[in-house]
Amino acid sequence: MRKILLPTVIIVATVIIVARLFYLQILDDSYIKKSDNNAIKIKYDYPERGYIYDRNGKLLVANQPSYDIMVTPKEMKDIDTLEICSLLGVTKEYFIERLRKANVYSPRLPSVFLPQLNKREFAAFQEKIRRFKGFDIVKRSLRDYQVDVGANIFGYIQQVNDAIIKKNPYYKSGDLIGKQGVEEMYEEVLRGVKGVKYIQKDRFNREIGSFKEGIYDTIAVQGEDITLTIDSELQKYGEALMFEKRGGIVAIEPKTGEILALVTAPSYDPAILVGRERSKNYTQMYNDTIAMPLYDRGLLAEYPPGSPFKILTGLVGLQEEVIDVNTTFMCHHGFSYGRGAFMKCHGFGPHQLNNGIYNSCNTYFANVFKLTIDKYPKPQYGVDAWANHLKSFGLGDFLGYDLPPGRPGRVPTSKFYKRFYPNGGWRSSTIISNSIGQGEVAMTPIQLANMMATVANEGWFYTPHVIKKIKGHNSIDKKFTTKHYTTIDKQHFKPVIDGLYDVYNYGTASHLKVEGIEICGKTGTAENFTKINGVKTQLTDHSIFVAFAPRNDPKIAIAVFVENGYWGARWAGPIASLMIEKYIKGEVTQKAREERMMTKGLQYEYNKPISGQPFKINENYIP
Repeated sequence: MRKILLPTVIIVATVIIVARLFYLQILDDSYIKKSDNNAIKIKYDYPERGYIYDRNGKLLVANQPSYDIMVTPKEMKDIDTLEICSLLGVTKEYFIERLRKANVYSPRLPSVFLPQLNKREFAAFQEKIRRFKGFDIVKRSLRDYQVDVGANIFGYIQQVNDAIIKKNPYYKSGDLIGKQGVEEMYEEVLRGVKGVKYIQKDRFNREIGSFKEGIYDTIAVQGEDITLTIDSELQKYGEALMFEKRGGIVAIEPKTGEILALVTAPSYDPAILVGRERSKNYTQMYNDTIAMPLYDRGLLAEYPPGSPFKILTGLVGLQEEVIDVNTTFMCHHGFSYGRGAFMKCHGFGPHQLNNGIYNSCNTYFANVFKLTIDKYPKPQYGVDAWANHLKSFGLGDFLGYDLPPGRPGRVPTSKFYKRFYPNGGWRSSTIISNSIGQGEVAMTPIQLANMMATVANEGWFYTPHVIKKIKGHNSIDKKFTTKHYTTIDKQHFKPVIDGLYDVYNYGTASHLKVEGIEICGKTGTAENFTKINGVKTQLTDHSIFVAFAPRNDPKIAIAVFVENGYWGARWAGPIASLMIEKYIKGEVTQKAREERMMTKGLQYEYNKPISGQPFKINENYIP
């Protein structure tokens, strides 16, 4: 038995070893794709990113060639450091530092030595590259912007860092990736697929041709083109109207939820984040903590919504049946509440829903809010019922649009107030400022625009989005074609819409009419507070305007927010009316108003030292 056992063990072990070697060397080719395989050199062929078009088919973002110089430390031999530094226009210190980083990444793998050479720089280096063993050139594509607007929508591309490489093995040192905007959200669609070539090397580390005649090589696949919902002409016009102003403009097509314009101000030319100066330009803008050009105010800035919020106060009051269209409240230039507290109002006399809206009467809406909260046995129940109605409009949460940045705004609930009043003691009068869009409520410009789209649709909305079409795909994400319904019954919207229409006929926007277009809108002035040395201090008010048009077949809903713009009809109102006319008619008739918006701004306001004293001007002045 022993005589048989030992040979059997040897034979079985030999068969296993031979089978394993056969599998590894003949059947299994995975080892050839390992980056650290000394016998195989892997070269990547980088595809062009997909092109970006606007809703009308206009090309917005294309590509231009760029060249990266790569270095593989292990392959470097007899390098004239001074010559290569002189040829590339870099210092010896730069050479040493880049080589150090390359060694940290991998001595055997190529990493970026000098990125984004132009054609002239590439040609000069290519002539002498044979002198610099270990150095190679990789061709890539950089963005070529056909417009100088929409930087916040497009985003930008940058080199991947170590964290990204570790997280996603698709990316290698020197690869480019989309950041911010649609470049980030649709990265996998836009980037395409890298091609791969496997090069056989001999024992002297010399390239001797394709491995196995190229049977494992793959070709690069260009990224897919995308079409945005953005109207590039409207976007350009909006950015021009925000000359020397800070704030945001968001325009939405109510019937589809498609974002027509997404303006943040101040902004920048997207082309400055392309090429060798990209890092310097980005750092400069990042460090600008005053103007904050990289901060998308349309999506991120949470402001008190001011008087446009009265639209929601009225709708909730109707739904909760604490008022009807004929309910009347007397206004004596304000609303008294609490212990001698008084909310000022420019209105006077009896107000119902219609003239309460077009006169923007604080007293009327304070009464409606109070009745809404006090309808319930406890204020906690009342405020939660009120908050649930607001949340059905997409407020107090991310809307779910297809861009990376966002803020939820704030809809206060009983849980919110319990933090400030742990022992209770608060009631409707304590939080009465919410009735007119002050207090604790906060909204982003895109939420304001979506609110107006919802009112235009009489109670429903689609999730706002910027993607209209992806080449090769039959449809977009289902979440952008799913209707969201509010808790407000449809019949309550018509009287509110009538009031918004009369804002342009008899109310605070009567001087902003556009001939031939029936616009429904609402002016807003939001108080602006900050803390100076720990003291709550009032600064110059913000200017707000929301609208949709035409009245009976809405094609555009818009929200305009201008920081420190005094009152709604001063800056935000004219901008909204001009944007609406531009989109619907294709041209603007109010040339004088247009010129004022494009040549006058608020830089003098932003340059003032923060003293806590609002800048006083003639209250009767209307631009």
